[in-house]
Amino acid sequence: MGDKGTEIAKAAASLVIIDDDLKKLVIRIAAGRRIYTNIKKAIQYIISIHIPIILTVTLPLFLGWVYPHIFTPVHVIFLELIMEPTCSIVYENEPMEKGTMSQKPRNMTETFLNWKELSISIVQGLMITAGILFVYQFTVQNGGDEPTTRAMVFTTLIFANILLSITNRSFKYSMIETLRYKNNLFPLIVGLTLVLLFVILYIPSIADFFHLIGLNFEQLSMAFLTACVSVLWFEGYKWIKRKI
Repeated sequence: MGDKGTEIAKAAASLVIIDDDLKKLVIRIAAGRRIYTNIKKAIQYIISIHIPIILTVTLPLFLGWVYPHIFTPVHVIFLELIMEPTCSIVYENEPMEKGTMSQKPRNMTETFLNWKELSISIVQGLMITAGILFVYQFTVQNGGDEPTTRAMVFTTLIFANILLSITNRSFKYSMIETLRYKNNLFPLIVGLTLVLLFVILYIPSIADFFHLIGLNFEQLSMAFLTACVSVLWFEGYKWIKRKI
């Protein structure tokens, strides 16, 4: 103890608690666990969403698809601009999940992300990639030109990004439950992302700059449905995990 402990005890101790009030110690442990968990959520989100970006840029080129340069640097820059606030600001302000303080202390030799956590993020990224490439081929097979195909792929990825950020607010509880979490920045970032998406799609000068074209309701629905399938399977995984 910092106040009551002797100087000899302090010198020999591995850890010195400066404030002897143990009630404050519990509050600080809770804060530390919340911060640690939120950092992990942000890292897992970043891993998952970068996989489809990288593969969508590279696979059409390597496989010789009809529109190999489906994403240009301007699209990647825009995606980075909307992902950065999500991981650095939104997840940072997430409240502590229930049951956090009942968890056992983690092993000091445990890595930041274990293989199970890392594999979940990789599978999430690959599922989103599969959905995006499906939309790509579906649009091309139905006579879509390059701007239309690019718009479909870009929109699907934006929708998937929003849904991923919502479902990854908890790796245990359902997204319906996490929607009740008090984090005012979350709806703000989601709303701003959607506004920017529709500005890009439906203001002609901006759409021309991004080399895409506005989508009709059927195409938007297709993009949204594909994003739901490629992301929300994880809700089923969490449900099974809760039941086990």
